[in-house]
This record gives sequence, C-alpha cells and structure tokens, in this order.
Amino acid sequence: GVSIMRSGEAMEKALRECCRSVRIGKVLIKKTDSQGVGKAQTIYAKVPLDIQVRQVLLMHPLIDTGATIGEAVRVLTKEYGVNESKILVLSLFASPRGLQHVIKEYNKISLLTSEIDDEY
Repeated sequence: GVSIMRSGEAMEKALRECCRSVRIGKVLIKKTDSQGVGKAQTIYAKVPLDIQVRQVLLMHPLIDTGATIGEAVRVLTKEYGVNESKILVLSLFASPRGLQHVIKEYNKISLLTSEIDDEY
C-alpha cells in the first residue's frame, strides 16, 4: 500500500488490521494551485523497493480535483515503474470532476470510493 501523507495515513490502521504484513509507502504531495484547477507536485516519496511487482493500494480519503491522486499515480508509474493496472485507489468520498480528471489521464487504474458527491 501507499498512503498520501496527512490524509491517507488515516486509512493505514484499517489496512494493517486486515493485512498485517503489508508494507506501506508514503507520498507527500503539495497542491500548487489555489484556484481549483488541480495542480500538484511531489515533495517526498518513499515506497517499498519491489513496488513495481506488487499490487498497489493507493489511499486518499477525499478526491476533490483529482490533482493529488493524479500526481501520486504519475510518481508511481513514471518514477517507480508501477503498471497502471496494478493500482487500486481507495477513497471515502470523491467528486465527479476529480474522478473524471484521474480516469481521463490514467484510464487503467481502478478506483473504489464509498460515495460520489457533487458538492465537493
């Protein structure tokens, strides 16, 4: 698994309870856009050395613009060699525009969310 620092870490405990031996990497992403367009940059990333051969659970509780998830997927695929089809994004809430943004750019990933809400 990989958690997006500050928010995705809240989901780590549940993952560890069901998968005790799971290795969890970290990605710290900063939004660089204040007007809601959706731009982000990676500040820090540390993932398991063999991540490119693993299934990756990418944890982020709220997908608003999709910029943070998009940047995390970019880092995993471009910098660490993870195949898009091996990434499952786990989210609690998501906006339609955020989902569209991520799927448009990375159409081979899987997304699982508990709720899609137009108000985000």
